[in-house]
Amino acid sequence: MNLNLSSNLNLNALSLTARLSLLFAASAVENHFIEMDRHEIEGKLSLVRNLIDSAPTAAALAAVPAQLENALVGHHHLQVTVFAADGSVWFTSGSVRFPQQRAGDTLQWLAWDDARHAYRGVLVGLKTAHAPPFSIAIAQDISHHEAFMREFRRTLAMLTALAALLTAGLGWIATRAGLRPLRRVVAMAAQIEASRLSERLPESQVPAEIETLVAAFNAMLARLEDSFRRLNEFSSDIAHELRTPISNLMTQTQVALNGAREGDAGGEQYREILYSSLEEYERMAQMIADMLFLAQADNGLLQPGQGEIDLSGETRALFDYFDAWAEERGVTLALEDLRQAQAPPLHGDRLMLRRALSNLLVNAIRHTTPGNTVWVRLASVQGHLSVSVENPGADIAPEHLPRLFDRFYRVDPARQREGEAGAGLGLAIVKSIVTAHGGSVQVVSNAGCTRFQFLF
Repeated sequence: MNLNLSSNLNLNALSLTARLSLLFAASAVENHFIEMDRHEIEGKLSLVRNLIDSAPTAAALAAVPAQLENALVGHHHLQVTVFAADGSVWFTSGSVRFPQQRAGDTLQWLAWDDARHAYRGVLVGLKTAHAPPFSIAIAQDISHHEAFMREFRRTLAMLTALAALLTAGLGWIATRAGLRPLRRVVAMAAQIEASRLSERLPESQVPAEIETLVAAFNAMLARLEDSFRRLNEFSSDIAHELRTPISNLMTQTQVALNGAREGDAGGEQYREILYSSLEEYERMAQMIADMLFLAQADNGLLQPGQGEIDLSGETRALFDYFDAWAEERGVTLALEDLRQAQAPPLHGDRLMLRRALSNLLVNAIRHTTPGNTVWVRLASVQGHLSVSVENPGADIAPEHLPRLFDRFYRVDPARQREGEAGAGLGLAIVKSIVTAHGGSVQVVSNAGCTRFQFLF
């Protein structure tokens, strides 16, 4: 019997479990019918054998067909045919044509059909000591079984389709209900703009499966808020820092143009104005160069060299450069090398690291009171190379320490510049250089001492 259900149901659209369940159900029903048919056929085969075996004489054998007729009353779906040795029909209870008439000693199970019915049957040879050999053929009409299986498959396919539709509907409802918190999160996220970065998604009203997603999204918002805040401050600081020198240049130029100056005195005044303008130009040029340097650092464009650096020699060279200015301020510069003899040398970009150390020395000298010493210490700390710059002076409040390396950030909220104060980019450049070399920088300020430290 054909078990292919593809005419009634697309099995490829079902899950493996569903397909196996359907095939098992259909196979179980058909196997039940097969066992019933075999049991009945084998029973009638035993009956025919016993009747022929129990006829020791020709007269007794001649009475067997009548006995078979009586035994088959009521079995209209069952036909028994006995063939003689020459192939002629010795007995038959119907008109079914068997696919073959000669049989061997072993039991042969057959399945065939004609134009109207389907059959299942058996063919076997029979030899007795007191009778000629016979071939026994028994056929069972299984058309009603076939009709039942067709209806069964049709019903099964309809029920499966209804179950699939019901499952899809319930799945859609369950999925929609389960994703309602996610849709709420998406709706809230769609409303967040640059002006509303301070808002956060509620983490206590979402399922456990998307808590991590909401937490990561809130963390991203916090980073974006901090970046926007820094960007706004950076833009404001740029405008503030550039406005002052430009205003000075405009004022000096207007004074020079409005004043009528003649002779050597007038020329000297023009030279002073030009020198003052040159200082402002140099200051703006340095600021722009520093901003470009930081932009390169932000975009990962800094590619430091990998030469071996003599930190002691570079530090002493910087001392020679800053010695006159430090002496003018009454500040002493001192170097202390505490590294172990077998400590590995530092490899990096000499000019970049010299610039970072120079920025720290400028900062330390500027904030050291006269009569005190700025210390540069080189040491090995737990397998790391440490470079620290320490200076005595007023402590920096703890709330300012995390932002000291921000661009244009000054501890003084009024941002009033001393005569020789920088643009507020020096420490930001220091951090960028150290980070580009794979190191870290930290600052500690307490007990009247401020210490900036590199760790490589």
